[in-house]
Amino acid sequence: MNPSFYRFHRSTVSKILVGCVASVFAFHAWAADPFKVGDIRVEGLQRVEPGTVFASIALRVGDDYNDEKGAAAIRSLFALGLFKDVRIEVSGNVLVLIVEERPNIAQVDFIGTKEFDKDVLRKALRDIGLAEGRPFDKALADRAEQELKRQYVNRSLYGAEIITTITPTERNRVNLSFTVIEGDLAKIKEMRIVGNKTFSESTLLDQLDQNTGNWLSWYTKTDRYSRTKLNADLETLRAWYLSRGFLEFRVDSTQVAISPNKQDISITLNIIEGDRFVVSEVALEGYFLGKDDEFKSLIQIKTGKPYNADDVAKTTKAFNDYFGNFGFAFARTEVRPEIDRSTNLVKLVLVADPSRRAYVRRINILGNNRTRDQIVRREFRQMESAWYDADKIKLSKDRVNRLGYFKDVEIDTQEVPSTMDQVDLNVNVVEKPTGMLTLGAGFSSAEKVTLSFGIQQDNIFGSGQNLGVQISTSKYNTYYVVSTTDPYFTEDGVSRSFSFSHRSSKPYVEQGGDYRLISESVALNFGIPFSELDRVFTGVGIEQTEIVPGTNLPASYLAYANTFGYTTKTVPLSVGWARDGRDSYLNPSSGKYMRANSDMGVVGDTRYIRMGTQYQQYVPLTKQYTFAFNADFGLGKGLQNQPYPIFKNYYSGGLGSVRGFEQGTLGPRDISGIVVGGPKKVTINSEFLMPFPGAGNDRTLRLYGFYDMGNVFGEHDTIQVSQFRSSLGAGLSWVSPMGPLRFAWAKPVRSFTGDRIQRLQFQIGTSF
Repeated sequence: MNPSFYRFHRSTVSKILVGCVASVFAFHAWAADPFKVGDIRVEGLQRVEPGTVFASIALRVGDDYNDEKGAAAIRSLFALGLFKDVRIEVSGNVLVLIVEERPNIAQVDFIGTKEFDKDVLRKALRDIGLAEGRPFDKALADRAEQELKRQYVNRSLYGAEIITTITPTERNRVNLSFTVIEGDLAKIKEMRIVGNKTFSESTLLDQLDQNTGNWLSWYTKTDRYSRTKLNADLETLRAWYLSRGFLEFRVDSTQVAISPNKQDISITLNIIEGDRFVVSEVALEGYFLGKDDEFKSLIQIKTGKPYNADDVAKTTKAFNDYFGNFGFAFARTEVRPEIDRSTNLVKLVLVADPSRRAYVRRINILGNNRTRDQIVRREFRQMESAWYDADKIKLSKDRVNRLGYFKDVEIDTQEVPSTMDQVDLNVNVVEKPTGMLTLGAGFSSAEKVTLSFGIQQDNIFGSGQNLGVQISTSKYNTYYVVSTTDPYFTEDGVSRSFSFSHRSSKPYVEQGGDYRLISESVALNFGIPFSELDRVFTGVGIEQTEIVPGTNLPASYLAYANTFGYTTKTVPLSVGWARDGRDSYLNPSSGKYMRANSDMGVVGDTRYIRMGTQYQQYVPLTKQYTFAFNADFGLGKGLQNQPYPIFKNYYSGGLGSVRGFEQGTLGPRDISGIVVGGPKKVTINSEFLMPFPGAGNDRTLRLYGFYDMGNVFGEHDTIQVSQFRSSLGAGLSWVSPMGPLRFAWAKPVRSFTGDRIQRLQFQIGTSF
């Protein structure tokens, strides 16, 4: 017999027996002659308060007792769920309630659980009423077994067995122990789609997230069956067909079969494609605020092309958003298809109902357990007590998203009860860790092992302020920087940043010498918003560079010391501009990023100007493939007839520039053979990003192929493409729990004698 049926039957019998027992006791109560109650006593209580009993029965001292009132009192006490036995005795005019309490649960434990943390299972049982300190009955234990099995079924462990052990303890308590035999995972062994005519089965299966698995399934878990995931796949398949003209596509049935050993799952989807329909006409009906032409310009549905549900959804959303710009928060746009099956043509009628205009009463921030409300509110451009504006709400959502503090941001519009023209905005945010740990390592014949470490906290104590520490150390070089940023130094959104850096280096062993280079700087910068995407930066700093003389001092450093001195101080002024329109900071697939910056030494021992520009573009080719382009240029020049200071030079080579060459080793060298960089830099990168084999649509793990080119040139050199170094290679990009990680293997395509090659490079926390 099916165990679950047995437990259900046993639970039902228990309830019937309880009813019978109550009836028997009620019968004895009925046997008493009616009388006036002089006193009521309760016997058998251990943990339950007497007041709970008295509050549950309708009898009071002075009431007339009869059979019906006695039976009602017994039923009321049983209904509390606290007693497993209740009876009434009469002694003269005293009514005696004799109860036997149910045992309380003293402890809940789990044995053999590997798939779940015990606290997760305890919470699941608490939700059905079983928890330490609560009354226990056998029916509750049966429900607990079913709930535990349900939890394991959700993890594709269909063969899990649960054995419940009940151990009585002192003071009428019990310990519950659930022994779990988890068994093996049930995996999808076969997945079929039946009824397809236009597209191949393999093409359709590629659209689904669940599959029969591959060598990477241990990471993606796509071969684990889940009803929720299957429903999502069905919606994906439906959307795929609807975007290709199959207006009447439907999933006719779904069969999920599990093998007798509960290890293999077979899924069959029966679909009906229907005919492909072409849009013959798009018409408007309803009230469009007298702005029909403006609304027509928002139509993305293409006549003469197959029906595309994505274009229809984009059009209706654009209509509703445009209505929202004028305060019509309740506007609705419906699509009425008029199908001509004889010609496979469909006319789409867009029916608009702007409803009524509304204004925002209140903005509620929900889900921000750590981040303060004001950090979210200050990003909002939709104000309370102002007319509802869809553009401002979307802009507000984008600004909150760009903070980088939240995994997800959703804004729900909720009507205010008893009003006709007010709405509340519920901003639901899901916080994510805002700290980033960056680690890097490299090896070269000169510096041996190079280690880098950094901690960046972008929302320290939920205040919206940033604090970062970066450290890089090797046998010959040490570098660290401490920085902090307040993005809202003023209420208008002017940011303030403060940083301190220190760098110390000594010559390589192969070069000999005991000189040292020490540089320190302090900088204060402000960012001024000029638009929602554009920000201008300006700042001032103090820099000190010291050359500690020693043997074998390179000629370039000696020339610098002869011109500016062994210790120099400079006060540079900086100005910059940036615009970031990427859809994601860590894993972009569309949008662009642009930056221009300059700094100028105007006070101190050196006079120079340095300018740099950067342009990034991400182009989504398909849902899974992206092309990325990056160009980075730099130019420096000495002022007032002074040479350009060597310590302001650009460097190239390695991750972030031209991969395949050791970090910072490209460019001019002095007569001592030391790489000294240069004031002119060109870096061009192109990448083709694709899904990792077996990872499906998971964008956190991707492969990429790349081609890099660029170099650094001296102050009096001409930038020549013939002198560019270039490389070709492939890499792995993974947004890991520790931050974005990138491996790159590169083969130099163009290199010159003396270049230091490093084919394999990696870094955690690096960007393009």
